[in-house]
Amino acid sequence: MTPAGLSMGVGTTAKRNVLISGASIAGPALAYWLHRSGFAVTVVEKAGALRDGGYPIDVRGTALEVVRRMGILPQLQDAHIDSRRCTFLNADGSEVASLTPRAVAGGVEGQDLEVHRGELTAILYTMVRDDVEFLFNDSIDTLDQSGQGVDVTLRSGQRRTFDLVVGADGMHSHTRESPFGPEDQFHRYLGYCFAIFTMPNTFGLSREVMVWNTPGKAAALYAVGDNDELHAFLNFHQPEPPLHTLRHPDAQRDLVATTFAGAGWAVPDMVNAMRDADDLFFDTAGQIRMPHWSSGRVALVGDAAYAPSFLTGQGTSLALVGAYMLANALAANRDHTAAFAAYERDMREFVAMNQALVDNGAATLFPTTARALEQRNTMLRALVTMPSATARPAHSALTLPEFAPMP
Repeated sequence: MTPAGLSMGVGTTAKRNVLISGASIAGPALAYWLHRSGFAVTVVEKAGALRDGGYPIDVRGTALEVVRRMGILPQLQDAHIDSRRCTFLNADGSEVASLTPRAVAGGVEGQDLEVHRGELTAILYTMVRDDVEFLFNDSIDTLDQSGQGVDVTLRSGQRRTFDLVVGADGMHSHTRESPFGPEDQFHRYLGYCFAIFTMPNTFGLSREVMVWNTPGKAAALYAVGDNDELHAFLNFHQPEPPLHTLRHPDAQRDLVATTFAGAGWAVPDMVNAMRDADDLFFDTAGQIRMPHWSSGRVALVGDAAYAPSFLTGQGTSLALVGAYMLANALAANRDHTAAFAAYERDMREFVAMNQALVDNGAATLFPTTARALEQRNTMLRALVTMPSATARPAHSALTLPEFAPMP
């Protein structure tokens, strides 16, 4: 094995070396804070380059303080999409209610941010690219822990040893499987499947979201600016996860098309666009719930550890906060066991509160029965005249500690 910065014994202050798997949001954010604490950081990413584009994501509550401390809040404010209207439609396309996005999401006007996922990823990468080693088009193949470190073999064949390894590679984390076990032990299916893709903006939409619903089905068109492209979203209730479709794109397209056959409004055009889309992303809505986020010298952060699902709107914020809290714990504790224990102790309640935003799989905006849909519509009409004045407490339930100096 090639040593890569292992601690050299009691009383030494050798630079600790960390391998992070995943270069989306949690990974680069963690790399920033660890480098600031004096760690040598390597990030491995299976994609050949940064993944640009992607659907819009939210940065709310405690996560806003994280990006402020990183110094990137002004950049994110400049990139803020600033959607102005969210319109909900009946099955026939008639309007139920039209509100500000803040009223729907329970955010704080003038503070919460919404940006393209790709823009946030690019900003984070730019911050660390000169200080952190990036290995694109590669991934972890095997992990072998010992008392002195983690022997890592990458799919490229490269073999190295690290003090610590952190999985930041998403809800379907490959890094998680070796030390913790298969995903199905930790995955909590929430009863929905969804497809996201882009399509031409032939509807004249600008800085707005249109959401169509029938019981158990939803379709949304999202215009993030005045351009010619829309983010399209098709979501539907499915009592059991369609496991046979998850790795077969043609089966995914067939399932979505069959589910939405005969639907009104713009749904037929959306289904046709989905058939031709080269950027279709299909998955089930689910959460990752684990009793522990570390095993020996391997830890998890972001969706790999505690994905809350897109139904909460808090995945990105949890990733940013989790990266800060994990790095802070490692900076404050030379012993990784103590650091991981502190990270879990300080993050666990915050994670639980955010995952509970989808209580027992009940997604308020995507009702599965006619009665629940009418109750939601009544709530939306009430919000038109009396919008929510405060953010949901889960967004801001954690007060960040000051970042610890190196021990």
